[in-house]
Amino acid sequence: MKILIVGAGEVGSNIATSLSDNHDVVVVDTDPEMVEQLTYSIDVLAIEGDGSSLDILQQAGLEDADMLIASTDDDETNLVTCGTAKTVSDAFTIARVRNKSFFQTWKQSEGAFGVDFMVSTNLLTADNIARVIGLPAAVDVATFAGGLVQMAEFELTQENELVGQTVADADRFESLTFAALARDGDVIIPDGETSIELGDRIIIIGEPTSIQAFSRTVAPPNIPDESDDIVIVGGSDIGYNTARRLEEQDIESRLIEQDGDRARELAETLQQTLILNHDATDSEFLLRENIDQVGTLIAATDSDEKNLLVSLVANNIGVQRTIAIVEDGEYASLFEAVGIDVAVNPREVTAEEIIRFTQERQIENLSLIENRQAEIIELEIDEDSILTNRPIEESITDLPSAVVIGAVTRDREFIVPRGDTVIKAGDHIVLFVSTDIASDVMSYI
Repeated sequence: MKILIVGAGEVGSNIATSLSDNHDVVVVDTDPEMVEQLTYSIDVLAIEGDGSSLDILQQAGLEDADMLIASTDDDETNLVTCGTAKTVSDAFTIARVRNKSFFQTWKQSEGAFGVDFMVSTNLLTADNIARVIGLPAAVDVATFAGGLVQMAEFELTQENELVGQTVADADRFESLTFAALARDGDVIIPDGETSIELGDRIIIIGEPTSIQAFSRTVAPPNIPDESDDIVIVGGSDIGYNTARRLEEQDIESRLIEQDGDRARELAETLQQTLILNHDATDSEFLLRENIDQVGTLIAATDSDEKNLLVSLVANNIGVQRTIAIVEDGEYASLFEAVGIDVAVNPREVTAEEIIRFTQERQIENLSLIENRQAEIIELEIDEDSILTNRPIEESITDLPSAVVIGAVTRDREFIVPRGDTVIKAGDHIVLFVSTDIASDVMSYI
């Protein structure tokens, strides 16, 4: 396909990088430095200009484009870009938005704004936070096969029973596969003799009940279950939607919002959430409200700096687990380095969803791991796949070495993938694969 991407920020750049191997990609951005950087870093045509301008879109080849992705940081620009594109082109349009009202209007009226598919950054981020809350100690969680399969990533931040064990010793859960270890910036595909070290991030794929059980062996004793008290700091759209998601799961929470008008507005719409109007960086207030005893604190203000400060204050008074929104992806590793348990980047979440959608003819679901070093891919196997009607121990030798078959589902039943497991047409498989060989693996399968 020919794909035109408007906006070369963190979202657009990630999408361009993922799609450039298999598609003809053109990127438009107003920032000349970003355009130059993309030109020399990946195989795309980068053009400087305003992507909402018809002249610029035509210069980028809009008339023969199959898809246009509007991924700037401005909702209105993205909507105008899609609407402009529809005046002269039949390209499938995708828009990224934050404003919930735009998303609701689009959901209620198919094709509104000239957008064929809309991605709501704030709703996706709230969903991501809710999944992480549901699994103690996890730093990343994704679901596949309609919830039958789960991927989870855990970091060994302190000594526990797994440190020093081999993968074979640690792998004592029936419906679970050790897919990879992330260590010192590298992703390792382990075998049974690989030793687990302090500081490793363990990536596992399996049945949710087995992953839940495994999480308790990884979690420090003070890490909470999802039923423990949860506090959200910040009545931003992400904070609001996170509270709403928790209410839908019958999980009660408290939300601290400094602005009085916004606090009253939230109190009127969130029926099961206690709204507190105060500054969450005030440690005396936090102690009076017993915030030091809560299980999880989520910093969801509109400021990365305040989210970092709130999280550090929470850690200092004894909050067991902190989750922080970080808009600037370059800060995510910093947040975790200074003690924040989970840093959630809305731009990364958005890019992942758009990449998944653009590839949905080939794959069912997608999750990006360790700064795009690896991918978890769900796909349906057909008759022509090299995996079909062969045991895994035989067919896996025809694939590159950096591939792990983490799970198989058949007729809505979970199958533990073992060497003698025979994959059949119609099965869904969940793969762990290094990003640099993902396109080659897809061509085999």
